[in-house]
Amino acid sequence: MTYTVDAQLVDRTQAGQDYPLSAVPTEARKPIWSLTLLLIGFALTSTTLFAGGAIGPAFSFSGILSVILLGNALLGLYCAALGYIAAKSGLTTVLMARFSFGDIGSRWVDFVMGFTQIGWYAFATAVVVQVLVELLNLPDSPWLYGLLVLIFNYGFCATAYIGYRAIDWLSRLAVPAMLILVVVSLVLAARDFDAAQVATPTGELSFGAALAIVMGTFISGGTQSTNWSRFANSGKNAVWATLSAFFLVNGLLVFAGAFSTLVYGTQDLIQAMATQGILAGGLILLILNVWTTQDNTIYAFSVAGANMFRTSKRHAFVLGGATLALVLTLSGIYDLLPTYLIFLGTVIPPVGGIIMVDFWLRHRGHFPSLSARLPEFNWAGMIAYAISSAIAYLSGVYDWGVAPVNGIVSAAVLYAVLIKVVPQPIRDRVV
Repeated sequence: MTYTVDAQLVDRTQAGQDYPLSAVPTEARKPIWSLTLLLIGFALTSTTLFAGGAIGPAFSFSGILSVILLGNALLGLYCAALGYIAAKSGLTTVLMARFSFGDIGSRWVDFVMGFTQIGWYAFATAVVVQVLVELLNLPDSPWLYGLLVLIFNYGFCATAYIGYRAIDWLSRLAVPAMLILVVVSLVLAARDFDAAQVATPTGELSFGAALAIVMGTFISGGTQSTNWSRFANSGKNAVWATLSAFFLVNGLLVFAGAFSTLVYGTQDLIQAMATQGILAGGLILLILNVWTTQDNTIYAFSVAGANMFRTSKRHAFVLGGATLALVLTLSGIYDLLPTYLIFLGTVIPPVGGIIMVDFWLRHRGHFPSLSARLPEFNWAGMIAYAISSAIAYLSGVYDWGVAPVNGIVSAAVLYAVLIKVVPQPIRDRVV
């Protein structure tokens, strides 16, 4: 088993911070079962349920299955490809971006990924508190709301502060519990299912738009799943762990959201579980579901922040990011975030397409040393990113196929062409 990790870049003092500015060394790699549970916990997110709820009314049952299978297959393959590169190099997406965007240019990637994650963190904290208040019939008090936001905001980031070890243990406990609860709810929904009462498909969504919804809900998070797949003890294990999370489990959750909409008329699985008489299970699922995604979200922000400011103090960005999210949540600004964050989610996938071509075509499967002299801007990457992001955005506006896929493919093709015609300012030292 071999890695492309540059030994001189492994700063052992970064171990307690989960190596934010260096490759993960061999002795810190994790087995497939640990990585799989952690990635599944990340993929089990409430936004995926809402994606299923959005496509449910628009298609027949067979159409829903087709959208889910194809959409999650594309999502899984994309994330698995990045996961393989992360395992071979030991690097996060933001560290890989230094080669394809340049030393300064990569900081745009840090900003887009970091701000997207902190925005979703603020939004998800507000949602979980609102749902709890509603389901438990708690008093509509701003003081109670603020207290709950404070507790959950910092509670969710506790495991991210510690790092892989804590998130790993949370996933070992939470993932089996969540999967059992989802399956139980689906069995009860199948019991209550009456085909005669299912409304005729509206057809309001095209097949391409539905695929974009299925992929778009988590492709920005999937682009940063390298935060974990870099810990894989082999490229093959990174691929299988990523596919398990983003194809199988993410697909199951999309299906759960779609099926709940067909049976109960609500895309909220937690509300559906309350209707089924298992409210306590729904509340447990809600908290575990949000927690296992929130700690990954704030962790991603901390990694992006550490790279942007070139500091190994990842812990400081966990606490700083959580505090910023708290301000966004309590100020009510989070209500304005989803549309903007979805836009940012559209322009994140091209980063993955560029990194894949940079790794395989430009560097032939071996990234340079992070200590190599890098240009401030890699204009081939910057130009390819700008054009492909515009293509992805316009694809969503005018329903030209699947916007995330268009962004990834166009970025890969443009970068492959531009690295041949745009002068490269240095010849990187390849290890």
